[in-house]
Amino acid sequence: MTDLRLRYQTVEFGKTDIHLCTLRNTNEFHDPHGRANALGICSASWPIFGVIWPSSLILAHFISEYDTASKRVLEVGCGMALSSLLLNKKNTDITATDYHPEVKSFLERNALLNGDKSISYERTDWSDNKDNLGRFDLIIGSDLLYEDDHIELLANFIERHSKPICEIIIVDPGRGRKNKLSAKLREFGFGVSQFKPLNTDFLEQEFKGHILKYER
Repeated sequence: MTDLRLRYQTVEFGKTDIHLCTLRNTNEFHDPHGRANALGICSASWPIFGVIWPSSLILAHFISEYDTASKRVLEVGCGMALSSLLLNKKNTDITATDYHPEVKSFLERNALLNGDKSISYERTDWSDNKDNLGRFDLIIGSDLLYEDDHIELLANFIERHSKPICEIIIVDPGRGRKNKLSAKLREFGFGVSQFKPLNTDFLEQEFKGHILKYER
């Protein structure tokens, strides 16, 4: 991490501050041992995990007012894990996952930066049927559907880790795949709703996507 240019920032949620160490921008790259390359992560996509995207802010602001008491929560494709850090601050039972090999070190660093306990984390592929995650009451994520083949992979991953009664909240910025994901999750018995976030004053530009909510 020492060869990367970093940025420190604070995101406010009412009276709650979440402090973050992130990549300075999406031009950063550091894979000296080829760990990311071995996982199929090229230099162009390597930095994507390491900044705070609008969808991540939307999810965190939405989840900041959501009832997570007594729920076991999973953040999928967490990246900088802003929502996980916020829920950890609220003492929610939160587990974070991502595929990128550098996510864990940033997650540990940022949990310490906020003076909070470590967050349960597992690096996993959505196609991995042998992870150790278990099942959850609430699954959250933001900007997950980059490719068409992600739809079935994500839906199946969600189904494997959903309790019989479960909620899913995904923020989609408008990549054109949300309806296909919804159709797949309906097959697993989830009811579907989608809506625009009510307040996006914290964003620099208009948010054109939706919050997707699934319940079973």
